[in-house]
Amino acid sequence: MSLPQQRWQISAPQTDLSEAIANATGLSPIIAQVLLNRGINTPEAARIFLDPDLEELPDPKQEFPDLVVSIDQIEQAIKNGDRITICGDYDVDGMTSTALLIRTLRLLGANVEYEIPSRMTEGYGINPRIVRDCHERHVKLIITVDNGIAAYDAIALAKSLNISVIVTDHHEVPEDPNKIPPATAILNPKYQVDPNSPYAAIAGVGVAYVLALELSDRFGKRAELENPLLELFTLGTIADLASLTGINRRLVKKGLRLLSQSKVIGIIALINETGIAKDKQTGLKPEAIGFGLGPRINAIGRIGNPQTVIDLLTCDEMGQAITLAQECEATNRKRQALCQEIEEEAIAYMRKRKSEGFDITQERVLVIVDREVQTALTPSPSPAGSGKKTVAKRKKVTSKSSESKIEEDVNPHPSDNGKVIGVKGWHHGVIGIVASRLVERYGAPVFIGSYEDAHEQEGDLEAKHQDATVRFSVRGIPEFHVFHSLEYIANIRNKGGGHKAAGGFTLPAANMEKLRSELREFADRENILPSHIMPLINVDVRADLSDISMTLLQTCDRLQPCGIGNPDPVFYSENVRVLAQQTRGKDKVKHLSLELDTGNGKIKAIAWRWGEYCPIPDRVDIAYKLRANQWQDTTSVELEIVGIREASDVMESSPNSAQQIPLQYKTAPAITKFPQWQKLSEAPRPLSRPLLLYGCDRPADKFQGDVDCDRPIRDRDYQAVVLWTLPPSFTHLLWLIAISKPNFIYLGSHIPSIPSIEEFRAKIQSLDIENLNTLNLLDLAQQWWISPSAIVAALRELGYSCDFPDTLALEGELLRMQKWYGISIGKLAAILAA
Repeated sequence: MSLPQQRWQISAPQTDLSEAIANATGLSPIIAQVLLNRGINTPEAARIFLDPDLEELPDPKQEFPDLVVSIDQIEQAIKNGDRITICGDYDVDGMTSTALLIRTLRLLGANVEYEIPSRMTEGYGINPRIVRDCHERHVKLIITVDNGIAAYDAIALAKSLNISVIVTDHHEVPEDPNKIPPATAILNPKYQVDPNSPYAAIAGVGVAYVLALELSDRFGKRAELENPLLELFTLGTIADLASLTGINRRLVKKGLRLLSQSKVIGIIALINETGIAKDKQTGLKPEAIGFGLGPRINAIGRIGNPQTVIDLLTCDEMGQAITLAQECEATNRKRQALCQEIEEEAIAYMRKRKSEGFDITQERVLVIVDREVQTALTPSPSPAGSGKKTVAKRKKVTSKSSESKIEEDVNPHPSDNGKVIGVKGWHHGVIGIVASRLVERYGAPVFIGSYEDAHEQEGDLEAKHQDATVRFSVRGIPEFHVFHSLEYIANIRNKGGGHKAAGGFTLPAANMEKLRSELREFADRENILPSHIMPLINVDVRADLSDISMTLLQTCDRLQPCGIGNPDPVFYSENVRVLAQQTRGKDKVKHLSLELDTGNGKIKAIAWRWGEYCPIPDRVDIAYKLRANQWQDTTSVELEIVGIREASDVMESSPNSAQQIPLQYKTAPAITKFPQWQKLSEAPRPLSRPLLLYGCDRPADKFQGDVDCDRPIRDRDYQAVVLWTLPPSFTHLLWLIAISKPNFIYLGSHIPSIPSIEEFRAKIQSLDIENLNTLNLLDLAQQWWISPSAIVAALRELGYSCDFPDTLALEGELLRMQKWYGISIGKLAAILAA
């Protein structure tokens, strides 16, 4: 018997607070604990979370400085009969944003059309080709959606051709003002918008929604447009995996009610095609959109023609909508087949590597590329004279767009049975999905790549790939910052970008071994431990199976909408008896179906894609979500298992109070050059180079040119340091100044989030302390953005002994950190001067 290797992070219970919130809201204490785990830690905050309409929203015209200008410009274009082009994008955010504005402008009488750049040949966002085409068609106004803020050249060209451009986007704004595009108006929650604004976290479809709603107001059409626009906003926000917090949560909560009784023809057709129509009776949840509608839309953006989705979401004739919805369904099936094929090949390859001695916990980063996988799995030719031949069957799948033609091998998939594998490459439109699945399976950061020449015809493979590039999709784990890793390998890769959890880039194929080597170095630098390379299960609260009921499930529903930023509650139960188990599922994907003893009855449970672990032991600890199981006219509660481990009567024992933790901690060298301090918002632009950018959650692409990030290079004198946030301690600041020797320090206004006591204790407990030779206190403090003294205080509270100066209690150290991050520039300069 084997079980999946996982690490559980269980939130520490806060009994007093959970009872106070339960009393104020009518929630059960265990669901109140879930709210605490989400940072909702007062009765008033809990009431607003449960009923977002209690909070007043400011007028968006006061939040977006260019909103009125945008409305004026569009109104004038409509009255003049000018041609307007929406420039969208091929991802789900861009497609739904495009459809949303197309519907609005058509109803307002605009002469409007749209352009989507080619995913295969042009890449993301507005470009000069689109601008020139618009000029030839006498377009007078371009509105970008989900792109444009970094498209200086294209928009400058439009301006030179007397085409007005309104940029609606949500991506990072260039740090250099000279790189901000010369658009007529810019609507972006990161541009001239208060970071504390409730609109600050909206995605591209959110910006388009704000513009469309205010525009409909100007034309007196709000009542007619408000509901359809909110439906499209909700669909795009959920399908794009935007955070369901703040204003997104408020609007999505309303939008889900509308989607259940949708009046948008295309959405009705898509709901009926996907089979989630039955969910409308009980109200749609984000998971129905995320697993039902979202993949169909995303599939089109990945391997199909975006026009299909935009036409579907803007059409008014049911027959056409049904045809387009069926095309979405068919494309999604192709996408599923591609993903399954790639995943199976990757798993078979990993099994082979493991049998040869490969240990992912020692490598810590999984780099996996189509050509290497398929070469490793292709069996040797049959011996001469054996009379056996291997025939590769091939079918061609052609989508609506000629650029989206896919040749996919339909040979038997590689597996332990040794059947033959094809030689065609992985479609780069879907490898990101597979990367996420591999992270879930192995718990390691995944760099999955596809050779750019992978769809060429047969030939000498070695010669064909010699000068090729590999396109990578990347997914990370909590301890591994993807964007920082891409910066670390910038010297060997081509263009790319991303954020903390995901990214993408292209790489010369000749640099494959350098990539692996530099990623190992990065993992060493970031203190990525073998214990981190294991799927992480975030667990909210303990529950007894005897307490699981429809009432508890209905209480969980009060936390909806759940998704990114507000995940479904995860409960755990210990020492559960397994009464029956079997595998379910067709083809090669098997699921584990269980029947569990509740102590006063039975309950069913399902563990998706875990059929390979059957049979599991008779007694286990389980982590799970609650799901409604509808059968005929009966609804019952079912468990969705997300974690299984060996049974234990008690949780992990407390550490031995006598255990000494060896600490590595160095004081900073003397400062030989004292810089001038200035607020970043008041600094002259462009900032002097060379520049060092440092800070928690610093922006991905805001600062260009001669810029180093995070750690100064020794013996290099920097003109300036940008502190996006202060370092986690004064000692870190001293090190930074002593090594970088800047003339100026520009301090940003961003404040790192400070964990609660319970969250921080749980973080400390997740360390593999028993197997550490030494704990590098400064490195860990920067990795977590927590002061060294707070880390030591937490260790001491857990019973460990540390050779470190006296600290306050953990609560006091966290309060001290809060004050530190808010310290004034004048006081910092005075302390350093002293």
